[in-house]
Amino acid sequence: MAVQAPRHIELSVGEALRQAAETVGTPCYVYFPDAMQKRAQKIHEVFGRRFGISYAVKANPNLDLLRALDPHIHGLDVSSGGELKLALEAGYAPSRLSFTGPGKSLPELREAVRLGCGEIVVESMDELADVQNITQEFDRVARVLLRISPRSMPKGFGVNMAGRPSQFGIDEEHLDEALQTLSSMKSIHLAGFHIYAGAQCLNAESIVENFLNYMRIFREFAQRHKLQPEILVFGGGIGIPYHEGENAVDLDYVAEQINPALDALLGLPEFQRATLLLEIGRYLVGEAGYFLTSVRRIKHSRGRHMAICDGGLNNHLAACGHFGTIIHRNYMISRLPTQASLEPATELQEFDVFGPLCTTIDQLARQLRLSDLACGDVLAIHHSGAYGFTASPMMFISHRWAKEVIAERKGDGYALRVNKLFED
Repeated sequence: MAVQAPRHIELSVGEALRQAAETVGTPCYVYFPDAMQKRAQKIHEVFGRRFGISYAVKANPNLDLLRALDPHIHGLDVSSGGELKLALEAGYAPSRLSFTGPGKSLPELREAVRLGCGEIVVESMDELADVQNITQEFDRVARVLLRISPRSMPKGFGVNMAGRPSQFGIDEEHLDEALQTLSSMKSIHLAGFHIYAGAQCLNAESIVENFLNYMRIFREFAQRHKLQPEILVFGGGIGIPYHEGENAVDLDYVAEQINPALDALLGLPEFQRATLLLEIGRYLVGEAGYFLTSVRRIKHSRGRHMAICDGGLNNHLAACGHFGTIIHRNYMISRLPTQASLEPATELQEFDVFGPLCTTIDQLARQLRLSDLACGDVLAIHHSGAYGFTASPMMFISHRWAKEVIAERKGDGYALRVNKLFED
């Protein structure tokens, strides 16, 4: 069931990356919307459109990507007032937005209620009370989803938020009480349930087991409280292979295992009206982006070869191992071909790769095996489309921000467009 992750760059993609490095300059991110759209189409295909897609904007809020996703998804999951504004600017109707997050401010909640957001995902009883009070200010009914924090979930997730104290959602063991309280709130419409309890899972069996657990929870509480949910959100947590030796998730296997269970769920009287949503972020956009950085200096220190680049931790925190990881592991990194690198490869050497910052934690790779590197060479860090640019401390040490480049498919190649916000 393991699917080997790609270790190469497609010719047309490589040409677009070289063009970006030459014309836009480094450091920069390059995104390929067609790759993202193909991933969405794959999800629809394997699940037979049993799931609509709810894209988690926090993975990458680039406006061009939001617009490119529009025809392929049900809507957007936003987690702040800023993301809400971006979604509206990208052309999404408020009814296509769900608003999550454990610490929504009162102004954010007021705006969500005023606009008529599709659903407000409630993460605590205090938040539910705030929403009720706000609906009375506006004299309208708010649609909410109760986010559930499960008692447990299977192993295999890089981030596991179940069965422990969590700022996310209402504990499964307290959900009965929450539903009883909500039933007396006349200005609150319970549209359904939301569960997102884990992230970055590459184990297909664990994903299947997790989805089956979601279905058990949805079924038990709907039947116990005589509910007919309209929306059920399945937090995907489907990972992508960042590091050498990791394999991509076999999504066909996941679908083969859970499609019959989804059909059985939808066949129950309580779920006749239910729309199932798969909430995903990095699985859609992660592999659709590359981070490019150029080698500025080659240094030899106490027996180690070092490459010092123009982009680092301030542009790509995750690649430096500081975004939810304990032990640093190299992302997959390629050197973009040059005329010299097209010649027969020299013996591989190990390089420690650093960014330009005055801090020891600005390290992109350890013992990266490449043929000899030289100043001016461009390194491409794969799978950088999610949690890259906006998840990094861009203001740290005041180096230039990385630009964002959109590579649009044109025939057999790509046309490049720089995000207007970052044009010189």
